[in-house]
Amino acid sequence: MEELSTPLRVTLDRLGAHFTPFAGWSMPLRFTSDKEEHTAVRETCAIFDLSHMAQIEVAGPAAPDVLDYALCTRPSAMTIGKARYSLILTEEGGILDDLIIYRLAHDRFLVVANAANRLVVLDELTRRSRVAGEVQVSISDTTLHRALVALQGPRSLEVLHDAIAEASEEDCERVSTMGYYTILELTWGEIPLRIARTGYTGERGYEIMLPASAAELFYQRCLKVGEEYGLRPAGLAARDTLRLEAGMCLYGNELDTSVSPKDVGLEGLVGSHECVGAKRLAERPHMWELIGLAGEGRRAARSGSRLYMGDEEIGVVTSGLLSPTLNHPIALARVRLGIEIGQEVEADVRGTRLTMRRVPLPFYSRTRTSR
Repeated sequence: MEELSTPLRVTLDRLGAHFTPFAGWSMPLRFTSDKEEHTAVRETCAIFDLSHMAQIEVAGPAAPDVLDYALCTRPSAMTIGKARYSLILTEEGGILDDLIIYRLAHDRFLVVANAANRLVVLDELTRRSRVAGEVQVSISDTTLHRALVALQGPRSLEVLHDAIAEASEEDCERVSTMGYYTILELTWGEIPLRIARTGYTGERGYEIMLPASAAELFYQRCLKVGEEYGLRPAGLAARDTLRLEAGMCLYGNELDTSVSPKDVGLEGLVGSHECVGAKRLAERPHMWELIGLAGEGRRAARSGSRLYMGDEEIGVVTSGLLSPTLNHPIALARVRLGIEIGQEVEADVRGTRLTMRRVPLPFYSRTRTSR
């Protein structure tokens, strides 16, 4: 199957992006150095092309009830303009995907899912709407006609404010006062924008959704106004190191259909309402937990590294790297219950045992990490 191409491909090529296949797309992996792009997010601001992320719209009088049945959270309880992290579960209570739900109106929602699961989520939402017996709902995959650009970093609001300066004074003020996990719709010139205060980096950030035809204009505008703030383009490699430092899960690493919300500390997302997978989830034994590990030196455990206490295998690393911010190895790991904060384990890295200890998550937080 031919790879899908981002609507920003021409601009990204001009900026020297190095591309990689990702979930059926050709996406920018990096522009210069992973560490430089990572550091820009931590210190100033970076701009990401995330147009591969699935954008699925659910609308109609039955939309709230359909989403309540399809997901583990209750979108019907969300107020207009709010966002919520959620999960779509299998019938057995495993995690089919993690996603963000945005409530745009009483009867209109946006579901942003992982690129690799776009068609799976679309098909399941459609199937579950029929099982629920609801016909007053439309479920539309708008991904290929849309773009998603993210501004992430402590100066992201300044860049965004200058980029949309042509919008009305009222809209600019609304953007400046946005709370975390909210979304608003406005018009920039004649271009409709959806601006969400969400992100995947552990920093202040905004994700802007807009028509694919306007993506290059908006991206180039951000680059221009962002020069004075130190804005730089960044790729998926930096996004991965940033999310791991922030202790955020990645589908395919920490999350998949074999694990339940209990196994990864997300059981708090599961409501008491009737939804697909909830009944079986309540019956599943709780055997695993997701923890943070920190090591010393420069050698990092990677995804798939087995973990031991003495001769006993107790789990596996799901994501690991040498933290660019903290300058020591960190890892997320799925382990048996009972590993305490400060307790040491050993990671098998190509036949060598590396000592790591359990630490609280997230590894990095702007409000608590001394730099």
